[in-house]
Amino acid sequence: MISVKHTDQLDSKELIDILKARVEVFVVEQNCPYQEVDDDDYNDLHVRLIEDNNLKAYTRIIDKGTKISFGRVLVVKKYRKQGLGEKVVAATIEEIKKRFPSKPIQIQAQAYLQKFYAQFGFKPISKVYLEDSIPHIDMFLEF
Repeated sequence: MISVKHTDQLDSKELIDILKARVEVFVVEQNCPYQEVDDDDYNDLHVRLIEDNNLKAYTRIIDKGTKISFGRVLVVKKYRKQGLGEKVVAATIEEIKKRFPSKPIQIQAQAYLQKFYAQFGFKPISKVYLEDSIPHIDMFLEF
């Protein structure tokens, strides 16, 4: 099941499950100490793929004014290699099309995922650069 909620609609368990998963993937697994929870979290839409009451995959959508972004794309480690990344990203794009039909999407993708995002129609718009010591590339999708 895909669930989309604004930050202020999440209950404490839902929020803690999200933050726990994000820290596990982006700080612990990637050995990258940085401010994982940030000010965007106050006003995001959280896209969660939940099955059997377990958070399996996640993204957050951020309204940047003239464009929309999404990030913190993750699949919980024990649920990887099941196509859940594709499923949650497809659901995220559909949610953006529904809520923000006239706005393009711009993301900061980890560089090794460029082909993954290209399958959804994203095009690179920058050279590879380091963000928190991890190679990233900016990508753009217009409807």
